[in-house]
Formats: sequence, C-alpha cells, structure tokens
Amino acid sequence: MKSRTGDQNKAVPKQTGQVQGSDALNPDCFVGRDLSWLQFNHRVIAEAAEQEKPLFDRLQFMAISCSNLDEFFMKRIALLRKRIATGLEKQTHDGMSVRMQLKACREEVNRLQAWQADLWTSELEPSLRKEGVRIASWGDLSHEQRGRLDSWFHEMVFPILTPLAVDPGHPFPFISNLSMNLGVLLSDPGSDRLRFARVKVPDGLPEWVGLSSDGVGTIDGSPPLDVIPIQEVIERNLHEIFPGMEIHETLFFRVTRGAGLEEDDEDIEDLMEFVQESLRHRRFAEAVRLETPLVASSRIVALLLDELELEPAEHYAHAGLLDYTCLKSLAKVDAPHLRSTRWQPVPPPLLRDQEQDIFSVIRENDIFVNHPYESFDSSVERFIHAAAVDPDVLAIKQCLYRTDIDSPFIKSLIAAADSGKQVSCIVELRARFDEDQNLQLTRLLEKHGIHVAYGMMGYKTHAKASLVIRREEGRLQAYGHIGTGNYHSITARQYSDVGILTSCKTITDDLIEIFNFLTGRSRHSDYQSLLVAPVTMRNRFLGLIDQEIEAAKAGNPSRIWAKMNQLEDPEIMARLIQASQAGVEVQLVIRGFCCLRPGVPGISENIRIISVIGRFLEHSRIFHFASGSEDPLDGEWFIGSADWMKRNLDGRVEIVVPVMDAAARHRLNRIMMVNMNDRHDAWEMKPDGSYYPLRLESGRKEQTEPSGTFDLLCRDAREADAGRMES
Repeated sequence: MKSRTGDQNKAVPKQTGQVQGSDALNPDCFVGRDLSWLQFNHRVIAEAAEQEKPLFDRLQFMAISCSNLDEFFMKRIALLRKRIATGLEKQTHDGMSVRMQLKACREEVNRLQAWQADLWTSELEPSLRKEGVRIASWGDLSHEQRGRLDSWFHEMVFPILTPLAVDPGHPFPFISNLSMNLGVLLSDPGSDRLRFARVKVPDGLPEWVGLSSDGVGTIDGSPPLDVIPIQEVIERNLHEIFPGMEIHETLFFRVTRGAGLEEDDEDIEDLMEFVQESLRHRRFAEAVRLETPLVASSRIVALLLDELELEPAEHYAHAGLLDYTCLKSLAKVDAPHLRSTRWQPVPPPLLRDQEQDIFSVIRENDIFVNHPYESFDSSVERFIHAAAVDPDVLAIKQCLYRTDIDSPFIKSLIAAADSGKQVSCIVELRARFDEDQNLQLTRLLEKHGIHVAYGMMGYKTHAKASLVIRREEGRLQAYGHIGTGNYHSITARQYSDVGILTSCKTITDDLIEIFNFLTGRSRHSDYQSLLVAPVTMRNRFLGLIDQEIEAAKAGNPSRIWAKMNQLEDPEIMARLIQASQAGVEVQLVIRGFCCLRPGVPGISENIRIISVIGRFLEHSRIFHFASGSEDPLDGEWFIGSADWMKRNLDGRVEIVVPVMDAAARHRLNRIMMVNMNDRHDAWEMKPDGSYYPLRLESGRKEQTEPSGTFDLLCRDAREADAGRMES
C-alpha cells in the first residue's frame, strides 16, 4: 500500500475502478485460519531467535511458542479430526478441504518444531552454558554429583512415584493431558516376555533439579549452576522403581488431548451442571498428538499409538526438548542481567492524586487508560475499590470473563456485598481453560450474597464492562468502565489493553440496559451509543465501512484503521476488499491470525496489515473511521472487547464504545501511529500470506519512528509522569 497517513508526503490510495463483488469471495484473497495461526507462532519463535534480547526473555518466548502449539492441538487439531470423523466438510477461507488443512498443519508444525530444536541446541542451550547455567545430562555429572542426586531422589521423589505396569491384571493406564511420562519395556530376569510400564512425572515435582556447591534441589541460586531435567533423574533410578526387573527400552513421551469442542447449549437446563460435566469429559478427551524424542523405541511408539488410537502421522518425533514450557522455570536462576528490567506502570495523569475522590474526577472528564504502561491498580482496581467502600454507592455490576480468584476485584466485590450494597456479576462459566476457576469463583461470590448470572444461553459473555450506581445530591449518578482486557490483575501487567472510565449518560444508560439484558430477560436493541454484539455491532461496523466506501467514491477523505487480535469474519473481510477497491486507505494491526491477504493487485492493494510482537501481548481492540475528515482526530474512534471474528460478532456478548473525549482520541491516534510505523517489533503481511520483519527492511524513504512500540509507549508514559511530578 502506498499511503501512510501521518507521513509528510502522503500518497493517495489507488482506486481500482468498479468494485467486483466476486473478488471479495475469491479464495485467492484469503488465508486459512489455522495456517495463519501457525504463521503467528512462527513470529513468536522468531522473538526467541533474536540475539539482541536478554537470554531469559528469549527462553520465555520459546516457552510461549510451545504452549501455543499445545493449545493449537487441543483446540484446532482436535476440531479438524472431529470434522473428518463426522464427515463434516468445511472449507477454509482459501478453499482447502479439512484433510488438506490437517496435512498442511502437520507439515508446518514439523517445520516449527525443527526450528525450535535447532534454536535450542545451537543457540539457547550454549548461551546458558556460557552464562554458567549448564543443562547437564547424567553422563555429564561427576560420581559425587550422581550420589547426591540418588540420595535426593530417594528422599524427595521415590515416595510419590506411581509406576503402572500393563498385564492381564493391570489395564493400560490413562495418560493425562500434557503430562511428562516415561515408558518402559521390562521383563523378569531370564524371560523373553516383555511388559510395558509407565511412570508419570508427578505435577508437584520441579521441572529442573539444581546442583551447586550448596547441594541439590532448587535452581534459584546464582551461577555457576548445573541443572538436570527431573525426568532424567527418574530414568536413571528405574532399577529402584522396578527392583529385580530387567530394563530393556525406555522412552520419554508426552500426549496432547482435545480441549472439548463448543457445544450447542440451546437446550441446556443447568449451565453450571453442563460445565462441570464438560470438565469431567475433557479430562478423558481423545488423544490428538503423541510427542517423543527423535530417536525413539519403535516398539513403545507402536504400543502407544495403538492404545491411544492415533495414526502414525499423529506421532511427532522431534529433537531438542520434549516440552519447552519448562524453560519458564529456568528464569528462577538468580541472574538479573539475563532478563529485561521489569516495567513499572505509572499512574494515569488524571488519577495522579490517589487521595482524590475518583468519582469527581470521572464526572469532570472521561479517563482513558493504556495498560500496562499506565497502572491498572491505580485506575480500574481503584475504581471498583472506591465503589466498594463508598457509602453513597448503591450498586456495582461487573462482567467477569477471566479473573484471578484472589484478585483485588473479588475482595472489593465481596466487601461491597458484605456492607449491604447490591452487587451483581456476570461470570462466564464457559471461558475456555478457566471453567474450573470460574466455577469456584461463582460459589465464592454466591456465598457472600452476590447475585451471579452465568451469561446468556447460546452466547459467551466476553464484554469487559463495569457499572457503578451512586447516590449524589438526591439523584442517582452512574459511572462505567469499558475496556479491551479482562479484569485480571496479573494479565493486566502483561497484556497491552486500553479502557475508558466515564460518566457519560448515554453510555451508562446503555450499560444499564446491557446488564439487565444479561441478568434478566430483555429484547432491548435500541442502544444510544454502544455497539453491542450480537444485537447491533455487525451492522454498525458494516455501515461504518460502507460510509468510507461512499466517501472514497465521492473523492472525500476515507480511511479505516483497526487494531485487534484476529481477523476472520468473511463478511467484514469482503467489505474491506470492496473498500480497498473503492480507494479507501485500510491499515490493520492484527497480532494473531489474519485470514485476509493484503496488497493483491486490483483487489486488496490499498490494504496494509502488520503484526506487532513484543514485550507485552498486544490485546487491545481499536477502530477508527475517517468519517469524511482528513485529520484522524476528527474522525470516529471506538474501543472494545470484540475482534472482527464471526464468533465475536454473532456468538458472543461484546461491547464496543465510541470515544468522544479529545484527549482520549489523541492517545488512540498515538497508539495507532506508533504501531503502524513500528520498525522494531512489527511484521508486515505479504500478498501471499507470509510475513517479514520490518526491522530488516531497507530503502524506505518515508519517516518512521526510531524505535519499537514498547520503547515508545514506555517513553510516552514516563514523560507524562515526569510532567506530573514537575507540576
């Protein structure tokens, strides 16, 4: 794309003539969701390959890439396998059949795992050794070290192991999801009859065992330090676990099981009971992957594939570590120079005085917050805490999709309820992988008299919103918070999200209607300000895109900027193609998978797509439309919880709020400009669906920011805080 709004010499987007509706449906315009997601994980692994990054940061990205692949198999590969088993043929956006998708995904996973292995063996592990952290094998240890490890094993490990043998009296054991296991072929002395046994590495054991001059055990000391994987310690003591038996072959292995698929809950009578039953089923879900080292016992592999009902193609043998998520725990080693300095969030400028009444501040101005550059606890947490202890507050309502059961929010809500306030929570029991925690949270809240609703049947409640009703001078005043991220105090320090605290009557009136919609029965659809899925959001976004198309045709300023996690909705993508063909400048910042190909001549050449991967997970959803204005600050701005995905627009309760405050619009414009001009953390999508890092680009003439998104937005936050201190 040739135009860059904000550049000194802005080019005019090219109008490609008559909009062709058939082009918007052409499979060549799109990328399959699953292959695009694997492209995203490629970008994560690339962060681990960046030699300029501190070593422990690289290990963190490596662990994330492995966790991502685990989730990919649990959700997406499980879904593809089920479609094949049930005969449900559903093509991807780019026209691939289910079997073609599965084959292509397996090939790409093998390439990614080979890259992980090469990166670990040729760069990361040698770098750790250079820094005094040696990843040792049993053969690397001295006789004295082995003796100390054996003693530690007998005292700390042996009593909690449960070896399970397979014979006519002992069935094949259940292999739990993502557990580390040791398969063993053994026999009685002098017998040719081999039997299989399995030893699971218990969850409570450390992943690494440290060996230092101080002894054996933890790895939180300072280098030099030898560390050895716990499973290798167990393997070297099999003679103690199976005394008197002959050990013939061993194999470390790992099994991935499906996470359970989305169910049609139209006829569910008790949602809590349904979720509890689903969790029980998930534990025993079908296996979808077997992982082993590259050199593996063929007899044990064959037995495992047979018992797990897996095909040979579902056996993933790879070099390197079997499970890279264990690298997270290596960061416990006391070596501060090997990790980035932790960012300390600053208070939002309007909330600088922590003693000031927060409600009076919100009445004066909408408060825009950009986490974690700005403090979550001194803004959003403070808002709910202030409501909980304020005697004039009558009611608090909040949507909880993912949160920490020990978070300050839960403590504040309980305190509010205990003091007699009306407290209502929408707890989404079906939040994937957080179902069990949300069940526990529901019981805790109800125990304190909090009204808990589980959301709407048929729709997950994904909205990020809070409402406070306060008595002021004989009338009721409402305050609201709408954001892009969860009310989770931990992820709020790791994810990049935005939000707004407001007392705007049209917004809070809409919030009142939405909470009534979620806790009671309502067919209300006439929202004054908010875009609400599944009621109005899709049509509003389509109308805003159409508005830009008509502006471009009339020769007026036209522009669509959007930032989100994923882009997949077919109708939205088709309309963006039509916008591009009409000459609308379309710039998209999409962190994860994106099913739309940009820059295709005559079709999407006015669309530019980048992905920003950096210190914080880019999680915010921001939308901007020129609305006939050359200056972005005069256009329309929105933030909210929804990506442009079919599930968000049609299958979830989502809230997107217009941003009217001039200062907040300026901040949003700054975020978008920093992202779109990033030359350090950004990757640009090419017409073939692949990505390339902009940091490697050369020869560009236009003005660019001198650094990446993280550095620039940290600098902005520091400068704003410094100005506060000076004043």
